[in-house]
Amino acid sequence: MFTATLLTSPTAPTLEPALADSLRNAWGGGTLRWLNPGIAAEFEVATLPASRWEAWDQLQSMGVDLCVQDSANRRKAMLLADMDSTMIEQECIDELADMAGVGAHVAGITARAMNGELDFEAALNERVGLLKDLPVTVIEQVLAERITYMPGGKVLIATMKAHGGHAALVSGGFTAFTQKVAAALGFDENRANTLLEADGKLTGTVAMPILGKQAKVDALIEITDRLGLTPADVIAVGDGANDLGMLHLAGAGVALHAKPSVAAQCELRVNHGDLTALLYLQGYAVSDFAAV
Repeated sequence: MFTATLLTSPTAPTLEPALADSLRNAWGGGTLRWLNPGIAAEFEVATLPASRWEAWDQLQSMGVDLCVQDSANRRKAMLLADMDSTMIEQECIDELADMAGVGAHVAGITARAMNGELDFEAALNERVGLLKDLPVTVIEQVLAERITYMPGGKVLIATMKAHGGHAALVSGGFTAFTQKVAAALGFDENRANTLLEADGKLTGTVAMPILGKQAKVDALIEITDRLGLTPADVIAVGDGANDLGMLHLAGAGVALHAKPSVAAQCELRVNHGDLTALLYLQGYAVSDFAAV
C-alpha cells in the first residue's frame, strides 16, 4: 500500500475538501483522513499512481504539495536535518558576508553551490576566505538580529521526541550557529564546520576536514548505528545539493523549499508547507502535535 499526502501552507491554506476528494476518487483511494482540516489530508492507494507527477504539477499551481510514499514504516525514529534555509530561514555565511561588506558576492557563490553548480568544499573555502579579519563578535550579532526560524521546527522536534525520536542537526555551516540553533529548537546533537579565529577575529579558514555532502551521509550512518537504528528509520530534510546524499539514504528524504535541481532528484518535495509537513508525512494529525 502507498499513502498520498496533500499539504498546503498553514498560514495561507488552499487545500479544499473537493480537491482532495477529486484526487482520491481519480486514484481509487481509500478513506480520506484529514490530519489538519484545510491544511493536510491523506489516503491510501493499492499501487503507486502512474500519474502522480502530472498531478503534482497541477497541484503546485494551486499551492498544494503532493507526496506519495510506501505506507509501511512511515513513522520514523530519527530526524536528520540541515540547518541553513531548512531549520532557519537564512544562510548564515551570507549574513556574515553581508556584515563584512561582501554579501552579494558570497550569496551568489552560495546559491550556485547549493544548486550543485560548484564543488561544495572549494566554494566554502572561497567564501570563508572573504570573512578574514571579521570580528568574532559579529557572529552573536547575526544570531541576535538576523536569524529567524523556519515555522514548525520546534513542534516537529518536540513531537518526534515525545514519541521516543532522536533529532540531529547536521550542517555544512558552522558550529557557532548550529550549537545555538540546536539548543533553541531541542535537537539532541549537532555537527558542523568550525570557523577558526585568532585575536578575536576570524582567520578566513575552517577546521579540517570540511563537513560536506559525504559527511552528512556518514553522520546518518554513524548516528543510526549508535542508536541501534537503520537508515530506513530516518526522516531527513534539506534544500541543497550537499543534502542529496542523506536525503537519498534516509527512509524518507524530504526536499523542503529546495533548489529546483535538488527537488527534481527527490521523491518527497514540500514547496508550500512548513516543517510540520514532516509530521503529516509520518501520519501525525495536528491533535498529536506536542505543545511548545
